Amino acid sequence: MKLLKNIFLTLAALLFSLSFANAGEKWDMALAYGAGNFHSANATEFAKNVTDKSGGKLTIVTHPGGSLFKGGEIFRAVRTGQAPIGERFMSALGKEDPLLEVDSQPFLATSYGDAKKLYKASKDEIVKGLDSKGLVFLYAVPWPAQGLYSKKEINSIADLKGLKFRAYNSATIRIAELTGMAPTKIEAAEISQAFSTGAVESMITSPTTGKNKKIWENGVGYFYDIAAWFPKNMVIVNKEAWNKLDSDTQELVMKEAAKAEKKGWSLSKKGNKDDKKALADAGMKVGKVNAELKKHFEEVGATMSKEWADRAGARGQAVLADYK
Repeated sequence: MKLLKNIFLTLAALLFSLSFANAGEKWDMALAYGAGNFHSANATEFAKNVTDKSGGKLTIVTHPGGSLFKGGEIFRAVRTGQAPIGERFMSALGKEDPLLEVDSQPFLATSYGDAKKLYKASKDEIVKGLDSKGLVFLYAVPWPAQGLYSKKEINSIADLKGLKFRAYNSATIRIAELTGMAPTKIEAAEISQAFSTGAVESMITSPTTGKNKKIWENGVGYFYDIAAWFPKNMVIVNKEAWNKLDSDTQELVMKEAAKAEKKGWSLSKKGNKDDKKALADAGMKVGKVNAELKKHFEEVGATMSKEWADRAGARGQAVLADYK
């Protein structure tokens, strides 16, 4: 009886170990934006496709709305392996690598065509930079064109002076400095509260963010369609987690990432049109800035692009040369 018991226990342990081995890898995916945001919805579809097609080798579970890690924590969490995969707003990481904020240089790319061209010119250097930090780049998707929101009407350069402005990266802080606005760093999750309490009166962000936040409910009545830039979110993977996958699964992930990128760009284009209409339908005044302000913003953009190229060095200058 003792021998049978030992055989039974050995078989049970073997079956358990085989079951564990066949369970494959599980990745928890950190997403900063709510489940209804098109970036999160696109990432969720990507995760489902990989999970369904991997034959049990890889399961990706998404955690939207900053529920796993907040936006500002995601890059470090993935880099240190606390989260195997995550999505992060690229230009918030300029201190990690100046190349990551190339897409937020004002008026450098003001159309989807130019944004795609800039992405192609910068992608190789971005991927190399991330690889050196132990990260694997999967895909990147732009937000709709960034516009200027304000609680009050803006008709002149003087109207910008002292305006309390929501900043979220070094580029938006610098815009505030060059235009005379007063920057306060506010993450996306805190936008509504910041406007409702009067901590900020203006911001530059996408029509999608304004629509999702129902920004008109916080006293914001104006959206100026300045198409300042097309910043991107990127999806990255911890290299150690990546290396645990076999080559077939890695190939599958990259294939699905390419599909997610293509769909994400289409969703962004759709949102660029539909979400501006949603702002107008909610009673906001949606329009362009006048010629004086347009020229002023373009001059600010030229200054910032030169500053960025100096900061990014030879890598950045090569990217700009390739783009232009």
